Amino acid sequence: IAVTGTVFVPRTPYVGASQRPLISYAPGTQGMGDSCAPSRQMESFFEYEGIGVGRAVARGYAVGITDFQGLGTPGSHTYMAREPQGRATLDMARAAKNLQGSGLDNKTPIGLMGYSQGGGAAAAAAELAPSYAPELNIKGSAIGAPPADLAKVGTNIDGTTYSLFALFATLGVATTEHVDPKPFLNAQGQELASKVESACVFDLFSYANLDSSKYTTSGKKLSEMLDEEPFKTAIANQRIGKLKPNAPVQINHAIADDVIPYAVGKQLGSDWCDKGTRVSFNAGLTPTHVGGFLPHVEKSMLFFEARFSGLNQASSCWRL
Repeated sequence: IAVTGTVFVPRTPYVGASQRPLISYAPGTQGMGDSCAPSRQMESFFEYEGIGVGRAVARGYAVGITDFQGLGTPGSHTYMAREPQGRATLDMARAAKNLQGSGLDNKTPIGLMGYSQGGGAAAAAAELAPSYAPELNIKGSAIGAPPADLAKVGTNIDGTTYSLFALFATLGVATTEHVDPKPFLNAQGQELASKVESACVFDLFSYANLDSSKYTTSGKKLSEMLDEEPFKTAIANQRIGKLKPNAPVQINHAIADDVIPYAVGKQLGSDWCDKGTRVSFNAGLTPTHVGGFLPHVEKSMLFFEARFSGLNQASSCWRL
């Protein structure tokens, strides 16, 4: 399956304890339409992830940012689907490493990074790496506000400002799990789904505070529908934390996150600790989901500088 992406390599030499590292950067929510792809947004100088990418490039890291499956390429975007997003993040590292003229090779130290949707993708990549991409020299993963439990995230955002994200996830997971959502949606719901397929994150407020029960054939809210089959199993298959990452991880999550509950990120850290992973967990004090992004970027830079130098940050497993 073809997936597009963008690679940045600084012109200046990297000054560090290793050769120039590579960050495989998983982007946060962009939308479902092809026009939302990060590579197209960056081409127009209108991509919010440029904040994180810019910080990494400024530190001398090469950065590869995937567009994920179905953004910029044929087919529906597999939004919030664990395996497709994790594999795309790992494949981006492979592609950047093999890109002629990148200066990267098989020994290149690699970090995985992402926030929100990207946090879920980076987290999935971290635990898929041992089986899917064991050849990659991954040194650590910096994960922000990971949607590791979609059932809890869906309940939290259904009918809120972030209703669009719940719709994205329903369609993205349905695509991945081969579930046809049409029988569960009335005529209004099918029309809404058609519009959402081409919507971008910037359309968020056009879909805010939707009463999802008005769009289902059963009259149940979307969050209730996702708790029934076939959606219940499809959502459960996206749960992150069942496998052990092959390198230390840092999880950054704002306590007052209004999209992805803080408890979800903390539980992911606990799940990985139980499997023997070294986890550094940072509870952010900046309120809201958006507010947690910048602190995540800055903490990630410190984490990677330590990991690429062969150092570990303090483990938080004793308190998770």
